Amino acid sequence: MRLTSTGRAARAAALTLALGLAALTPAPPPAPAAAVGAALRSATAEGADPVDFAIVVDQSDSLSDEDLGREVEAAALLAQGEISERSRATVIGFGSSEKPGQSPVREVCPLTVADSAGRQRLSDCVPRLAHRDPARVGPGTDFPAAIRQAVDRLTEKGTPTTPKVVFLLTDGRLDVDDSPEYGADRDSRKANGLKRLADELARARREKVQIWPLGFGRAIDRATLTDMAEGGYRGGCADLPSATPRMRVVADSTGIDKAFQEVFAAARCAGVIPGDSKRPPADLYVTIPPIATDGSITVSKHDPKVTVTYYDPRGRKVPTSGRFDGSTFELSGQDGPVEALRVNDPLPGRWRARVEAPEGHRDREVAVRAIWQGRLRSAVTLDPAAPRPGEKAVVEVRMQTRRGVVITDPAQLTGIKVTAQLAGDGFAPVDVALADDGRAPDRTASDVRFTGTVTVPAGATGALRLTTRMAAPGVTSDLRPLHTQRGEDTPAVVAGLTVDRTTVHPGGTVRGTLSVTNNDSAPHTLRLALADQAAGTELRVDPATVTVAPGSRRDTPFTLEVGPGTPLGDIGGQITAVDTADRDRLLDSTFLDVRVEAPPTWTERWWPLLAGGAAAVLLLGTFLAVRFTARRRRRDLTGTVLELLRDGRTLDRLTVRAGQGQNGTFPFTVEQPRGAAPTLQRARPGAAGTHQLHRTGGGELRLRPYGGREQPVRPGHATGLDDGLDLAVHSPSGTRPDTPTAPRRPTGDGAPTGGTWRDRLPFGRRPAPARRDGGTDDAPAWTRPDGGDGVRDDRRADAGTWNEHF
Repeated sequence: MRLTSTGRAARAAALTLALGLAALTPAPPPAPAAAVGAALRSATAEGADPVDFAIVVDQSDSLSDEDLGREVEAAALLAQGEISERSRATVIGFGSSEKPGQSPVREVCPLTVADSAGRQRLSDCVPRLAHRDPARVGPGTDFPAAIRQAVDRLTEKGTPTTPKVVFLLTDGRLDVDDSPEYGADRDSRKANGLKRLADELARARREKVQIWPLGFGRAIDRATLTDMAEGGYRGGCADLPSATPRMRVVADSTGIDKAFQEVFAAARCAGVIPGDSKRPPADLYVTIPPIATDGSITVSKHDPKVTVTYYDPRGRKVPTSGRFDGSTFELSGQDGPVEALRVNDPLPGRWRARVEAPEGHRDREVAVRAIWQGRLRSAVTLDPAAPRPGEKAVVEVRMQTRRGVVITDPAQLTGIKVTAQLAGDGFAPVDVALADDGRAPDRTASDVRFTGTVTVPAGATGALRLTTRMAAPGVTSDLRPLHTQRGEDTPAVVAGLTVDRTTVHPGGTVRGTLSVTNNDSAPHTLRLALADQAAGTELRVDPATVTVAPGSRRDTPFTLEVGPGTPLGDIGGQITAVDTADRDRLLDSTFLDVRVEAPPTWTERWWPLLAGGAAAVLLLGTFLAVRFTARRRRRDLTGTVLELLRDGRTLDRLTVRAGQGQNGTFPFTVEQPRGAAPTLQRARPGAAGTHQLHRTGGGELRLRPYGGREQPVRPGHATGLDDGLDLAVHSPSGTRPDTPTAPRRPTGDGAPTGGTWRDRLPFGRRPAPARRDGGTDDAPAWTRPDGGDGVRDDRRADAGTWNEHF
């Protein structure tokens, strides 16, 4: 496509305007890492729930050294990937006891708190599993002893409410055939081994210890693994099928690490996201979802010589300890086969792990994964806020992260299950069904607001406590109850709150209304308060208190002033109205549906005007370009035929080709070689003896003979040049020009007057030559433009078309 000069200018102007309006926002420099200490403890105060777990690894002789090495790396992956610093872990190897001095179990890592120092200690002790000592551990597979040791450790000095889990990794089946403690012969030992296994599983069930077996290889006894999963404690971290203990089998040891971490995540209600796997040096990527509040990025590097550098989704290198941009970091396992970067409140998005290794240590692929959990806060409202006994109340729940981000995307909570329970004085707890299906009382389906109704039992005598629980794969919620009181039969004060659902800029305001009816004989003062606000949110209620006279009703407008430092995004939490005359009794509450957006930039504010101006410039440029193109077309001489005449007889013709008529002017000369007819030749501008044919912007043809005055030219009519020569100009190809001089009719003898008939034929048409038999051909012959005889070639551009020349 060819652009006119005006079009190019318009586009260049538009591009310049766009570049001038672009705003460049430099990335903020990383803040220095703070000491872990108090900052880390503060960040994890509401972190992932802890879990006490035992990693029990088969060390029997049926495993090859390669398989055992993969078991060790899988154990390290679990120990390093734990997301709570309050969890405790122990690592146990097991085989059998077949002769004096042997023990069926070997505790390589005692029960250790998985904080920063504890995870490093686990990283140092897990590799001991790779060193089998036949003098201490026999070659068999004693499942009962392994489970007994794990249950003993998990139940000592533990918190009763902390989940207890055993992760058992094996390549075979129960084998105590050579263990004297199980009996005098093989048959009795096998039977006694199965009975003791059942006893140990029953004990695990009583002690509320889950068993999650993982088997690999072809010698797996699936029935025994199933019995172990179903024989232990069946309660999981959530009321979800994925959180119920079950056995799992993989084909061989190559899939142990991935499967083991998936089993681990299911047992503690976490999620696992696989990342890249490449040989160093390489960039490995893994994605952390927006709902994650706690997580670990694990790197299975196999070789301690491999080093890893971590970058957040904004491309910034993050510290290995301390705080940075609202997140807390803690690295462990750098000197082991697996290292992990634990992150509290991670920035969601695509993280990068840059792996490097010296020569000689680059032969194995390094894999990155993320294990994460979303620890959500529940925000609950009860309407009415203080229901009376026998009254039906509406319960509404929504969730937000620790940063105050309100969860509004149902895709982030696939498989969610939300329940509530109302408890209080004078009645047994009542379960409440909650749904997000758009059916009353739920207002909108799939808006991540779960709603239901509950009728306060008639026996309620005072305090009420509403507790909600939410569970989804990878997500848990807090259990903070909503406290209120049963309502009086005739309430002294009734209040209702409404707040605009709107979008506001930092420094803006949101309007609301407090409606109050005071049925009492004394005035009441109500106070408006904010609850469940995210860190950094700057909100102020004005007025903060409203006084209502006795026996009156009042609607009071109020505003929420959003401070200039409020973070962008949804404002979480709620606003409440309490009665200061009745010990701050809650009268009503409502969620805040307010989104804070950045104020418009200069570009956004003036963009309509700029866009209109740019459109006007573009239209003007287009208009001028069209005018310019039309003018060029009117002046274009391409295809115009110049015919040189003498006494009405054609001597030569010349066609103007594309690009020869610059700016509507075509220079030419008349060459008169000695002994030959004159010819037309294109000339260079400014050459001696040059004639010029010119077309004006209005399409008029004008001729300026050499040394003469410019004069108009009528198409098809002869105009004098010099030396008795005339010039006729014909329209471009595709039109039928007039001949400069109409030929005369032939006389009776066949000859025209004023010259021969042959001479008067336009464009050299001549009669056919006589045939040898004395006759003539029926069809006329044609002369070519160069004067030769033969059939005319209509394809020649300088000869014009048949219509033009006849």
